[in-house]
Amino acid sequence: MLLDLSNEPRDYDWGSTELLAQLTGRTPSGRPEAEVWFGDHPGDPATIPDGRSLDAWIADEGARFGVPDHLPYLLKLLAAASPLSIQVHPSKAQAEVGFEREESAGIPRDAAERTYRDANHKPELIVAVSETFRALAGLRELDATRRLVGRLGAGARELAERLSAPDAALDAVLEWVLSEDGRTAAPGLIAAASQGRSDEFAAELDLVRELDSAYPGDPGVIVALLMNLVTIPRGVGLFVPAGVLHAYLSGLGVELMAASDNVLRGGLTPKHIDVAELLAVLDPTPGPVALLHADEIGEGLARYAVPVGDFTLLVARVTAGSPVSVPIDGVGIALATVGEVSLEGGLQTSVVLRPGAAVLVTPDEGALRIEGDGEVFIALPGARPTVSR
Repeated sequence: MLLDLSNEPRDYDWGSTELLAQLTGRTPSGRPEAEVWFGDHPGDPATIPDGRSLDAWIADEGARFGVPDHLPYLLKLLAAASPLSIQVHPSKAQAEVGFEREESAGIPRDAAERTYRDANHKPELIVAVSETFRALAGLRELDATRRLVGRLGAGARELAERLSAPDAALDAVLEWVLSEDGRTAAPGLIAAASQGRSDEFAAELDLVRELDSAYPGDPGVIVALLMNLVTIPRGVGLFVPAGVLHAYLSGLGVELMAASDNVLRGGLTPKHIDVAELLAVLDPTPGPVALLHADEIGEGLARYAVPVGDFTLLVARVTAGSPVSVPIDGVGIALATVGEVSLEGGLQTSVVLRPGAAVLVTPDEGALRIEGDGEVFIALPGARPTVSR
């Protein structure tokens, strides 16, 4: 079965008023439109043509078509006009322990202070659909951060001293930044960084001014100063495994993640920050991050190879007269981002997709034939899907 999916954009403050409208060719609503979720996650399940939510359809009929009780992944369109919170996600083992601890403590799952809302991990992949997509990802190599902070003058002396020790540990520096002492020091540090000048780190210092405008005095601005600033070209991905600090800044992307809502925040947010748990989950190893290019696996078909079993992402780029065949191993979701394409399943069911439209592909279809002129992303389970809800 090919089952049309739709959803309303989520209106988070950081969302773009234009990017999703431009993608789909409609008039902007004038409201922030941040994310469109295509999946069965109970936080915002997609809708099918008869008005039921996807999770309800799966519960009612999914087994007849080989669909599992829950999808192991969540596919999204993400459109950021301003920075999201700095965050990190736990490993599967950490999530299981943390979820059980908070369940035993009787903390409501929707409580503001709740950290573990399920027992699953949340590795994620973002692929740029706009010409560029900006992000912060991982902690910058220590010598480079020392050079950057050294450009900031006397106002950043305490941070510079903490970074200058031969045995400086970035998790200890982060603990100070997010402590009461660090929060007190944050306005002075941000002012020093805002006034800083450096040819080597011009983009990073521009970002400090941008973040301070959006989150005045937030210690997360200083956390961002310790992170790698990454510009992702269109069609290229960034994979974020457990423990890696990250924040999306601006742009339109296709995001695919394990089905989880476990987030530990590290700044640029008014929401709860559990510093101790953040540091327990964090991988403080500094160094650059690698961008992920899709590997060609067939004519017009490529795969973003990620080291997790929950999901894999394919991209099909088709031109008139050159159809692409896509094997479907498990339940899939196809999402169009360019042009107009026709999808035909192995059971001879078919659907036409335009940018922003998505369809669930049930396992019994076996394969997809994609024709037309455009681009389609296809989410599928990985080798060993794991989901816990």
